[in-house]
Amino acid sequence: MPEKILKDFYQKDALDIAPEILGHHLVRVTERETFRYPITEVEIYRGEDDTGCHVSRGKTKRTEVMYREGGLVYVYLVYGMHWMLNVVTGKKEHPQALLIRGISGFDGPGKLTKHLQIDGSFYGEDLSVSDSLWIEKNPDKNGEIEKYPRIGIDYAQKEDRDRLWRLKWVGSG
Repeated sequence: MPEKILKDFYQKDALDIAPEILGHHLVRVTERETFRYPITEVEIYRGEDDTGCHVSRGKTKRTEVMYREGGLVYVYLVYGMHWMLNVVTGKKEHPQALLIRGISGFDGPGKLTKHLQIDGSFYGEDLSVSDSLWIEKNPDKNGEIEKYPRIGIDYAQKEDRDRLWRLKWVGSG
């Protein structure tokens, strides 16, 4: 039986969790069906010193959840039409998150949230106890991880734009 990833897993630094989470299954349960897909791509956003991260301008109503302990969902709307799904990581008051950029069969964070019917109602959802959204271990995952610069953060300082904090899983299982 698949095993849900528990709260302790998310309490680590985003840099450590990012390669570990790749290949595990993102699970979404709706009234009509259950979706289960391996996570294939994530981007790391790491604190107030990361000019690519929303918290680089400090705590706001929008980013408040990132200041809580890891394992919660940070979801926000871009361009007034695409929801972005993020997993909060790290310890309380150390804001970090992983943007889920891809799942098997769906490249692009807007495409996957549309397919999985994820919207603003998931803001603050606890992945370790939720009955509608969680990540579960994939004991059969194997493969390679490729690293790239993050996408869509032209406003960030060059050093932050150039960080290899977009990770792709090329594997099976």
